[in-house]
Amino acid sequence: MIKMVTTQEAPAAIGPYSQAVAAGPWLFTSGQIPLRPDGSLVTGDIREQAAQVLANLDAVLQTAGVNRTDVVKTTIFLSDLQDFEQVNQVYGEFFGTHRPARSTVQVAALPKGARVEIEVIAWKEI
Repeated sequence: MIKMVTTQEAPAAIGPYSQAVAAGPWLFTSGQIPLRPDGSLVTGDIREQAAQVLANLDAVLQTAGVNRTDVVKTTIFLSDLQDFEQVNQVYGEFFGTHRPARSTVQVAALPKGARVEIEVIAWKEI
């Protein structure tokens, strides 16, 4: 069974896609950029942007009944790899001792001029 996941606690999708899709025990989130739930962009430093992205993901995970410790894979997109260390610190604080597999890539640009985007894949046994 496939179920679309939507929450008001994270920004609405800015295109024709869902915030996340649950397929059996798997949850696939769309990439989150540093938009507040009201749709305004966090324009502060990269740590503030990363914290908002992770807060958005946390809201989507919670709505789907999934915890951070259920995350098995993340992908981080950065517009500048010079931001890697600062994003890594915020990311480490978010996940604590949980260590999902991860890829980090630099991209030419992100939607709305964001500097960071993160997507996750989670698994929760039913």
